[in-house]
Amino acid sequence: MLLLGYDIGSSSVKAALVDGHSGKTLASTFYPKSELEISAPHQGWAEQSPETWWSCIQAATQELLANPDIDASAIGAIGISYQMHGLVVVDKAGEVIRPSIIWCDSRAVEIGEQAFQEMGEAHCLSHFLNSPGNFTASKLKWVKENEPEQYARIHKMMLPGDYIAYQLTGEIRTTISGLSEGILWDFEEDTPAKALLAHYGIEESLLPEIVPTFGEQGRVSADAAQLLGIPAGIPVSYRAGDQPNNAFSLNVLNPGEIAATAGTSGVVYGVSGTVKYDAQSRVNSFAHVNHGEETRLGVLLCINGTGILNNWLRKNVGGGIDYVGMNQAAEQVAIGSDGLVVLPFGNGAERVLGNRDFGSQVNGLDFNRHGQGHLFRAAQEGIVYAFHYGMDIMEQMGIKPAVIRAGQANMFLSPIFRQTLADVTQVPIELYDTDGAVGAARGAGVGAGFYPSPASAFERLELLERIEPQTVHQAAQQDAYERWQTCLENYLT
Repeated sequence: MLLLGYDIGSSSVKAALVDGHSGKTLASTFYPKSELEISAPHQGWAEQSPETWWSCIQAATQELLANPDIDASAIGAIGISYQMHGLVVVDKAGEVIRPSIIWCDSRAVEIGEQAFQEMGEAHCLSHFLNSPGNFTASKLKWVKENEPEQYARIHKMMLPGDYIAYQLTGEIRTTISGLSEGILWDFEEDTPAKALLAHYGIEESLLPEIVPTFGEQGRVSADAAQLLGIPAGIPVSYRAGDQPNNAFSLNVLNPGEIAATAGTSGVVYGVSGTVKYDAQSRVNSFAHVNHGEETRLGVLLCINGTGILNNWLRKNVGGGIDYVGMNQAAEQVAIGSDGLVVLPFGNGAERVLGNRDFGSQVNGLDFNRHGQGHLFRAAQEGIVYAFHYGMDIMEQMGIKPAVIRAGQANMFLSPIFRQTLADVTQVPIELYDTDGAVGAARGAGVGAGFYPSPASAFERLELLERIEPQTVHQAAQQDAYERWQTCLENYLT
């Protein structure tokens, strides 16, 4: 049986076909070939068209099936991974009412902070494990307050992955894991977050029907099958947010295991077997993909400005250079970038900084000493140091990684990035041959019953490389990190 996985990101939509028997990826692609546009009509806003995601799904699927060695009739299940915390709203006809307010949009920060104070911090943290913050529920409240005519038309709200599943099956459904990422799940009551919905004046009827993360969630409709070139009736049997799915794709399912990713945003994701939360909600706890009879929470550190910073430098400073060339230039510069410090926080409000949004900063620039390579290296170091800053918070919650697992993709393709991360954290890094779309395909196999358990889906997961921390670099990295932290604290105080 072939397993089809989709990963709906903010940069592109990825698709992969996995042979369920061998575990091998037979084909993968992404669309568009240039990065998807993020619309920012106002400062701090970030929107995308859900219809564009669906068009990209169609194009990517057709590209996969253009391979003459692929038999579409052998596809037995579909899994979906998607960018977290986004809001999609549709009317009774299933038509999108307004562009999706996506994960890095900051407009609802004040709404969430006000709810945190009015409902009580203790209540929010014990019931939702988070401040309402800038999450999906608060974004829906923003629509209610600022676009009342649009809000009045809403039949259902969805997360991005729910919308793609709806386009595939015609069924509007969601998961507990998905609701938890939107601060729409009450862990104490084991129900949707009725108290927060009531506080926001949002009707519970706007929430979709709840289905399991693993299990049949609908079947591909005749219309969707015709558009995609696949048989009708294939079950959609898995969906998860991109970070829980990334952890799943790396076989990170149990307490103490850690996954990391560094695409447009950067994430460190640790699994906890007990209910844990950060009192300041700087890192966030959500239901993991295997949360159920046993407590399995994902504790998520998110740095919004990660790969997007590297991409911005390539486009605006690189002068036609590619990422390999950027890395080569950065490798000519010593650890610490000769005193140049970059704070990478230029992609919306950062939860790890208490939802502050003061933009990216370049500190200590000397026109006589610093060149292109210094800036490229300082940017990568700044991203790593932001990871380390957040991981210190996770350690205060009792989450200390013995190893960091990541896919060999995005920023983890950079030798400087991954060695700096290993050195400053003094934790080894394992790189695997997987990605979000492949993980979603494996998840589909679990949900369809092809694999008897999540762990069995990863028996052939291939370790590509292990990066060991270099103690000889530890002192230099610590000095550079402390300089970076001092710059950050100047903005936080």
